[in-house]
Amino acid sequence: MLTLTQALYDQIVAHARADHPDEACGVVAGPAGTDRPERFIPMLNAARSPTFYEFDSGDLLKLYRELDDRDEEPVIIYHSHTATEAYPSRTDISYANEPGAHYVLVSTADTDAAGPFQFRSFRIVAGAVEEEEVKVVEAY
Repeated sequence: MLTLTQALYDQIVAHARADHPDEACGVVAGPAGTDRPERFIPMLNAARSPTFYEFDSGDLLKLYRELDDRDEEPVIIYHSHTATEAYPSRTDISYANEPGAHYVLVSTADTDAAGPFQFRSFRIVAGAVEEEEVKVVEAY
């Protein structure tokens, strides 16, 4: 189960809506070994595409150095789908290389700034996808 604060949930959704019609992407880091998302890190979709996301390689290197320096790890890796449901695509599955992370997808398909959206979380390990419950709390 993924447990995250309302504030983090809102930041992820806001980023997905702001970048629409392109896919948004980012990370929520937390203290290593805790599985507790704490620090919201929106990233630039280097592909600038409505159907694909890609972290900029330089930004990604900088991020991982920063995570190491702060004794953090990526607890959530998120991105949006702008025209399809919030479910990992074959490409998403092939690029999932953090077996301990929660892969969050937000679908902004058929939505406006105030409209409905899907927010779902998955564990993706060795190509196997398992959806998990999402619990939103006010604080830890």
